[in-house]
Amino acid sequence: MGIKGRVDKMVVLACEECKERNYTTVKNKKTNKERMELNKYCPRCQKHTSHKETK
Repeated sequence: MGIKGRVDKMVVLACEECKERNYTTVKNKKTNKERMELNKYCPRCQKHTSHKETK
């Protein structure tokens, strides 16, 4: 999935501590080959944690 006619694809971000999938975002898979890692707020852990892209 993604935006029609574009290289961007939807990716899911999961919390590193509790493994819950909290966020979705869009990334360009041609320019960013590695998995994304962002610091986001996890409502389950109730704190800011590292979120990594899942399969």
